[in-house]
Amino acid sequence: MTPRAVYAFTTLALSLILAGPASAASTVLGGGLATACSASALDGREDDASLETCNLALETEILASRDRAATFVNRGVILLRRKAWTSASADFDAAIALQPSMGEAFVNRGAALLGQRRWREGKAEIDKGLALGADEPEKAYFNRAIAWEALDNMEAAWRDYSQAAALKPDWEAPRKELARFTVTPK
Repeated sequence: MTPRAVYAFTTLALSLILAGPASAASTVLGGGLATACSASALDGREDDASLETCNLALETEILASRDRAATFVNRGVILLRRKAWTSASADFDAAIALQPSMGEAFVNRGAALLGQRRWREGKAEIDKGLALGADEPEKAYFNRAIAWEALDNMEAAWRDYSQAAALKPDWEAPRKELARFTVTPK
């Protein structure tokens, strides 16, 4: 029996987009500005000092291709939190150019597209990121659920919110979204 999600309210999860989609940072190890940029992104920061640290890392440090790509992802994550969708997308594009198999870059590029209400494109990017093996798949499923809702596919949205909750049971956001749904058998 396949569950059918019945939308509980008329309010879409767009409030989440206004607050910013879930974003996933990339770890850079070793020390230096790139590592500090990584820590800022992982800590959820969006302040000017964190952004400047990432800028300086990209401008002044000699980084391996993977670490440079990760630093672009981390700066992009900080920009996502600031709702600078276009600038964030440019950083994710740069990361993908350096590391075409970096799932986080695709997932975050999808989040930037969702921030611009480009639902189908964002979902497609998130799909690519999941296929490549995103480091934090729960965030990818959560963001894809937002896209599914905007595309009026409540069953798919329910499945993805459920997957996000299953992957990270202590994360309140997907549980809160699931509470809006009523599931009835077909």
